[in-house]
Amino acid sequence: MMDSPKRARWFLRLLSCIRFDEVLVLQGAPLLGAVFAMGHFTHQSAALLLLLAAGNAFLVAHVFMLNDWSGVHQDLRDPTRSAGVFLNRGIRRNEIGALLLILLLLSLMAFSQLGRTTLVIGLMIAVASALYSVPHVYMKGIPLANSLLHVVSGLLHFLLGYSVFKNPDMNGLQIGLFFATIFSAGHLTQEVRDCDADFRNGIQTNAVKFGKKQSFIASFVLFTLADALLIALAMKGTVPQLLALLVAAIYPVHLYWMLQALREGLTFEAVRRLQARYRVLYAGIGIAMVVFVILA
Repeated sequence: MMDSPKRARWFLRLLSCIRFDEVLVLQGAPLLGAVFAMGHFTHQSAALLLLLAAGNAFLVAHVFMLNDWSGVHQDLRDPTRSAGVFLNRGIRRNEIGALLLILLLLSLMAFSQLGRTTLVIGLMIAVASALYSVPHVYMKGIPLANSLLHVVSGLLHFLLGYSVFKNPDMNGLQIGLFFATIFSAGHLTQEVRDCDADFRNGIQTNAVKFGKKQSFIASFVLFTLADALLIALAMKGTVPQLLALLVAAIYPVHLYWMLQALREGLTFEAVRRLQARYRVLYAGIGIAMVVFVILA
């Protein structure tokens, strides 16, 4: 038996294996889905938003833990990841397995309090995560299919929040498609970043199969389609019209950064820097969405 200080240190090491930065990034789509659907802001809606945020945080943490648990041996062979692998932190694989199941259970308990539709969507996201990560299925290593799975998952993440206040409808699906396209584009960019390590590990991602440059251009085409979709939705009044001006203003900045990464040879550092930059841009769009919807 561990004494209390050792147990506390072990527990902190275990929690440190959660990718909190990624969990934070993926809070955006469900919360924005809820904002677009909820109408007036009340004490009750605030409580529902907190419950949604908690459930989604548990779910996304589960998704990344499952990915790390499944791909631990590949990550150990990746010099950009090996230092952070849980086995190198003194955490066993079965302990991570127990944690990811607890996180899934906690997320489903939270979603069950938000309604049947939200619970079903949460379950669908968990199934999509399993299809992507679990050995012998492992859609991560199936080109094109993995990107399609990210489109579906991105749409489900938006509808997860939307369903708390309104049953998914055409408006929800149209706005959700913007987030789905962004999600898939970001996934392609990450494949380009990790292409060399995936090649060494024999993982057939799009970047490994079709090449870094081709996948990188495809990712930017998807970002462009997502921006065009948001402008179209703004012009027809589905989302606030000021968003069209904002997207038109930041698109050239994203294009410049993309070309810069291309000139630098799509190295790991160049692509990672691009990811950090465009995440700031789209976080700004997300904040603007909240402000414009509240003002409207």
